[in-house]
Amino acid sequence: MGLLDRLRRRQREEVNLQAEETITELEEIREGDQETYEALFSTMFLDPRKLDVSMSEAAKQAKEFEKAKDLTRAKVWYEIAGGLAIYKGDAKRVAEYFSRCQEISPESKYSILKDPKKAVAKAEQYYKKYLKD
Repeated sequence: MGLLDRLRRRQREEVNLQAEETITELEEIREGDQETYEALFSTMFLDPRKLDVSMSEAAKQAKEFEKAKDLTRAKVWYEIAGGLAIYKGDAKRVAEYFSRCQEISPESKYSILKDPKKAVAKAEQYYKKYLKD
């Protein structure tokens, strides 16, 4: 049994080393900017073309749920609208939508609000490189 245990342990260690060495496409774009990476990691869609909703439709849904006092759903729809605004390159709307999220749910903090223009610029680099039409 000792030999098999050592072989399994060695295989697990090799897999762990390979996992540590691989970096994501988004990490490649960050160029040492950890703050912007973290802001985008939690807010952007890696392939927003797969969504069947537009930014304006998502914002409309968010406003309707907010009027109906369903704040959880409103927050989710504002996050979707904000993620699509990142894809569209609209830093003003990114700030608007994620600010609304933060107002609805004060315990949620969105680091993308610190510098939305910089985050949108990094996201555009990612989209140009990895989302070829």
